[in-house]
Amino acid sequence: MPKEIHAILIETLGEHAPSYATVKNWVAQFKCGNFSICDAPRPGRPKTVTTLEIIDQIHKLILEDHQILAKSIAEQLGISCEQVGSIIHEDLDMQKLSTKWVPKCLNTDQKHQWCRSSEHLLEFFRCNPNDFLS
Repeated sequence: MPKEIHAILIETLGEHAPSYATVKNWVAQFKCGNFSICDAPRPGRPKTVTTLEIIDQIHKLILEDHQILAKSIAEQLGISCEQVGSIIHEDLDMQKLSTKWVPKCLNTDQKHQWCRSSEHLLEFFRCNPNDFLS
């Protein structure tokens, strides 16, 4: 029976037809009374952990500590370092600059804030260069 079904699928779908092993598996499932077309839930870790909640948690951790390590984030959230790196670089569009995570492209408000902060520090330095670092 699976051979006939597979032959009909090849005739109908051509190269896009499922393999004979897949058809054979479907027939076995149907014979057991399983007519569901949905995948059954599987145990174990989900295929992806890139959810909005995880992205928000990572962003919050970075905002709290710009020098936090990806390894530390991974340990806190229970996900892989590779996944943390992917979320930081691709979803949050950030990169490590020196020891801090910073946005790859600053928006206008952020650029103005950086300029104001730099000017403020420069003014402190000009007022008292010898005592600046203390």
